[in-house]
Amino acid sequence: MTRYATVLIAAALLAACDSGQNPAPPVQNDIMVRSAQQKQLMDLNDLDRAIALKRAIVGQGLRCEQIVSTGYVTRYKDMDVWTAKCSDDREWSLFVGANDSVQVRLCDDNEKIGLPACKIEPGTEGGTGLEQLNSKNAN
Repeated sequence: MTRYATVLIAAALLAACDSGQNPAPPVQNDIMVRSAQQKQLMDLNDLDRAIALKRAIVGQGLRCEQIVSTGYVTRYKDMDVWTAKCSDDREWSLFVGANDSVQVRLCDDNEKIGLPACKIEPGTEGGTGLEQLNSKNAN
């Protein structure tokens, strides 16, 4: 009986010991959730996107006389990051949350505080949309 108890205790101790391996890292969740408004911003034409981004900038009490260019930057902590360059040479980054909140920052400050740089993803560049509007009005 003591032999049986000794074996059980030894087995229990071995099971309780760390095997010396690091635990597996947590599984990354690759599911991306976007609100209807975030999707809509992705689908807007250049003119409407420029208007929406300018409203977000001005709504924060910041200045932007005219949008010169826009573009999608990346995803950051469940927010879509957009950039908008204004005619006064200020470039803004706009963090759009799934709850439709918007945070606006100067692009120059992003890298200094560990946020994504304002580098537009290829294929998402947009102008003001005014070029197309002016060419339609000229015809």
